[in-house]
Parts: sequence; structure tokens; C-alpha cells
Amino acid sequence: MIQNAKIHFNEQGTPVADEFDDVYFSNDDGLQESNYVFFKQNRIDIRLQNHDQAHFTIAETGFGTGLNFLNAWQQFDTLEPQRNVNRLHFISFEKFPVARDDLVKALAAWPTVSNYAKKLCASYPIALQGCHRLVFDDGAVVLDLWFGDVAQSIPQMSVSQRGIVDAWFLDGFAPSKNPQMWQPSLFDAMVKLSRRDATVATFTAAGFVRRGLQEAGFMMAKSKGYGKKREMLIGYLPEPSDKQQEKPYFSHVPRTLEKVAIIGGGIASASLVLALAQRGKHAHLFCEDEQLAMGASHNRQGAVYPHLQADYTIQSEMYAHSFLFAKRLYQSLLDEGFAYSHQWCGVLLQAISHTVKERQANIIEKGTWPLPLLRAVNEVEASELAQIETPYSGLYIEQAGWVSPSELTQALYKKSHQLTNTSIQFNTKITSLENTSQGWMLSNGTTCIGPFSDVFICAGEHSDGFEQTASLPLHGVRGQVSHIQASSESQKLATVLCHKGYFTPAHDNLHCMGATFDKNTKSREVTNDDNTTNRQQLNSFYRKQSWNQSLGEIVDAKAAVRCCFSDHLPMVGEMICEKDVDTAFANLRKGKQFGFGELTRPHQGLHVFTGLGARGLCSAPLLAEHFVSCLLDEPRPLSERLNEALHPARFAIRGLLRKER
Repeated sequence: MIQNAKIHFNEQGTPVADEFDDVYFSNDDGLQESNYVFFKQNRIDIRLQNHDQAHFTIAETGFGTGLNFLNAWQQFDTLEPQRNVNRLHFISFEKFPVARDDLVKALAAWPTVSNYAKKLCASYPIALQGCHRLVFDDGAVVLDLWFGDVAQSIPQMSVSQRGIVDAWFLDGFAPSKNPQMWQPSLFDAMVKLSRRDATVATFTAAGFVRRGLQEAGFMMAKSKGYGKKREMLIGYLPEPSDKQQEKPYFSHVPRTLEKVAIIGGGIASASLVLALAQRGKHAHLFCEDEQLAMGASHNRQGAVYPHLQADYTIQSEMYAHSFLFAKRLYQSLLDEGFAYSHQWCGVLLQAISHTVKERQANIIEKGTWPLPLLRAVNEVEASELAQIETPYSGLYIEQAGWVSPSELTQALYKKSHQLTNTSIQFNTKITSLENTSQGWMLSNGTTCIGPFSDVFICAGEHSDGFEQTASLPLHGVRGQVSHIQASSESQKLATVLCHKGYFTPAHDNLHCMGATFDKNTKSREVTNDDNTTNRQQLNSFYRKQSWNQSLGEIVDAKAAVRCCFSDHLPMVGEMICEKDVDTAFANLRKGKQFGFGELTRPHQGLHVFTGLGARGLCSAPLLAEHFVSCLLDEPRPLSERLNEALHPARFAIRGLLRKER
């Protein structure tokens, strides 16, 4: 588990790290020093005026109190009239993140960046290992905070072979105080992340640092230091690393996304539209229904919480970081005045059996998850949190809750339309796709629409309904949620209860209760039998509780289909042609990771974003953010193991490696 930094404040009010016995910034003029050493000496002010990409990426080796980030953000805003870059991306690594309260106190010393500091502190994440993506100013500024040792974090990153970093802030506690960080392995890793002509600046002038950077590939020189410090080091990388950063079969080919079509109308397409809009990309949405969120996103209340296991598994990593990202996004919508029904009332995972109780105990014992994310509660505490009697202990996710999926989807689209001219065409069922020399043409059976440079299929269980996507190995899992009348006693319920299914606090005098689980079906028909099943299930766990006995009648229900894959993970990427993959990577059958052929990519520009299962409200925003980042060759918020686990080629590649194809 990541540990917060233990710090104290000296007589000047400057934060000091107890472990390293060193200050986080200068007692006198830390902000000016940051601007001189890192921003100016990397010539970022000049380079922003004539950069070759729409985004500029800075990477930093020690986040500390975030002063370097805040200065870069402020300077980026100040330079708006001159720069040709519209997106600043800042990546920072931190082994011991400062606790939020300490961060607020430390940054109070810098009133000139107080507006930026307030935004940072409001979004500052809990101490969870991995990458936390924070989005500011409608996507103009993005901060990726990697919590963990930089030497361990960089190898986890998903990076294209073209590199991502334009400028390095080689910061952190002084080499004499923190020798573990200032190692050749770090300098080599910096090269692997860097683009051609990436620059580096560092406050130290230590000879072993200069030599280490030179041996890694940087051209280094000394420069005048700041204030009383005589010298510092600056440099640049003339040639990027020739070591491939990603496996070719799990790569993403960059796209300009000039004219985008999206097929679907639920939380996946809503999240994708927003990720595009934050980058100034327009999208044309085609929805077969008369309004948005009529499919799996059509429930009255949907619980938003992560699926966590005892270990930091691929699924747990995805859901933990997806949940935190989604919660920040959903809260930002509310802060901006976009309304949707919701309660951040927490989710209580009830230990309904001995097996579940043991599993939950194992989760707590492993200590993978920080307490602000997940904590154990006994039977008494559970009842106090729920404000009704429950006979079980459990795990409590305090930051979770429920939302109205349809209202949330509408809010996401409204926000997107505020940023770009996103268009929606309802009652339009796209029946076929054709890849022409002009681009992708869409047909609704009577009319051809297009051409489009890129088409994103976000159609849930119907994503396999095209000739090009018919091979998708997805399956439908039908679920029915029943709406039952609340009583004066059940109205007291103050959190979402999860047992084998879930039971929500009352909304408009109704509770949501469910859900059923019917495999291999795409039917949305509501049945009385499923209502009976949902009621019997609730009774099986809470039969003796008076609030359960006081519930009224089931007055309504919704049935939807969860779109899933056999490995229980979504699919995010360009649609593959299996024969193309088999031919290009045939050497995998022989256990060889070389001698690959070139992909012909017959479906170039056709993308799939589907298979979100029952937790799309949790996962969709971060997966959409990762997807668009990949296509626009930006830094990616997901680790490489997650990128590979979500890639459309994963099943074909597994088949080759196992010699099943």
C-alpha cells in the first residue's frame, strides 16, 4: 500500500520531509526557483509557440507539493495568446504523496497560484498506487499522478514507440538525501519515454547525474543556477530510444479523428463524446432509440462503485482507478450546474455468507486498498451507516453511491455540446458499414450517410451486428431490476445495500431491487417471474427485518442486457481482422517475439468500445479517456497491462500463443 509522506513544517512554514530531512521547496522563493530551473531552462515558453503537436507533455520525477505543476499551469495560461498548443499534459511520479490536508497548508504559502492550488487540492487523489488522471479547465490541462516508486512506475506505463515526453523536470529530494532515485536505471527509463529533442533540466550539478544522463543518451551541459546556487544541468535528447515501447499486436495507430461517427446512445458513447469534445473534436451520434440511454443505461438508479479483489489484479486496477476518475467527473458536472438525480451515500457490501465474509476479511488483511476507498465495518456499524437494521458485517465504500444513468448520460452530452457542436440523430438504426476510398459510409437501410474518417461502435450487445464486427465474441446477460414501493421505515435507508444483488435508497418513493442474471440472451422483455425472483432474493437475506416486511408492491421494472466478454473485461480499440492478425503474427505460434509481418488493417478507422458489463457507470469515462489518448498519441492513463487486457486483438493473440489458431 502507498504511504503518505510524513512531514513537518519548519519555522519558516516550509514543509520538510521527515524521511529525507529535506525541504519540499526553497524557504525564500520556491515558486520563482521552479519557474527558472524547470520551465525557463527547458525553454517551454518558447517551444509552446511552435510545437509539432496539439499537446505538450512535461514529466517530473517528484511531485511533492505540486509547485512545479502549478507554475507550469499558470505559465501555460499566461502564454495563451502566443502558443499554438491547446493542451498541457503533466506527468509526475511520487513515492510518498503528501496528504491532502498537508498539501492545502503547504500551498497556502503561494497566493499568486491560489486559484490553481484550490483546483488541485479539490481533485487531489487518495494514496492508491498507479496512475490518477486529473482533468482541469475542460481538458486544457491534464495531470497524471503516478503514485509509487518512479523506477517501478515507468515500466508499467503504456507508451507508443514514438515516445510521449517533451520536457523533463528532474526533481526530487537532493541526490545526497535520496540516492535511491538518482540511478542510471531512471535515466535510461527517461529516454524510453522521451520524444526526439526532448529536454531535461535539474537543479543539481552533481557529476554522476550529468554522466548518467549522458550515458543514457542526453546531451548535457551546465547552466547558471538559481539564486545562490552556482550551477545546474540542462540537456536534450538528439535521438529517441530504438527500443519498442509496446508490443506491435497491442499497439494503437494514431488518428486525426477529423470526422467522427458514434453508434450508440448510452454511457459509453456519452463518455466518448466528452473525451473527444475536451480535445475540440466533433462527433455525430447515431442512436436507434427516440432518446438517449434507452438500453443498459435506462435503469432508474444505478450503483456506482468499484469491483475490488484482495490483490491488485488487472480488474481491480481498472475498476479502482476508473471509479475515482468517474467520481471526479460526475462531481464536476454537478459543480458546473449539470443536474442529475444522485446520492453519494456510500455502498455497503454485505457479508451475506461465511464464504463472502472470508473473502472480505482477506481483502482487508491484504491491505491493498487505502481506507478512504474501502473499509471493514461490523454488524453494528453497518446498521448505523444504513440507518436501518441489517444483520451483516461488510465492506463500506464511502465515496460511492447511486446515480440516475439516463439523467447522467444526458448531462454528459449537454457538457459535450457546450464544448463542441456535437450532433445527435435519433430513431436512426445503422444497419451496415462500408469502407470506401473517401472514408466510412453508414447506411440505415434506405440512406447512406458519410463519409466519416472514424466510426466508433458503442452499441452494447448489438455491437456485433455489422459484417465487420460479427466475429466479436460478446454475449448478452439479461438483468431485470424491480421497482418496489417504499415505506416510512424503508425511507430511512441511507446507503446502497449490496448482497447477491442490490437495493437502493428510495427515490421518488421507490426502491430499485435486483437484478436477475440470465446468460446468453439479448431479450429486454420484462417478466413477472423476474419480479418474483427479485423479491424472493431480498427476502432471503432480510426476511426478519421490519423495513423489508413493510415494503409495498412492485409497481414497475426495467430489463436490460449487460454486454460481456468471456474474460469479464471491456473491449477498447480498432476492430481487428482475425486473419490479418494470424498472418502478421504467425511467429507467436513458434514462441518467437520477432519476425512479424505488417498488418493490412482492412478495418482502419473502425473502432469498438463495448463489453462494459454491469459496471459501465464506473468504467466508461476512464476507458473513453484512454481510448482517445491512444488514438491522438497522447499520454495514456491506463497501464500497459490494462491496455493489453482491453485490446481487441487479445483473444486472437492468446490463441496464437497457445497454438490454438
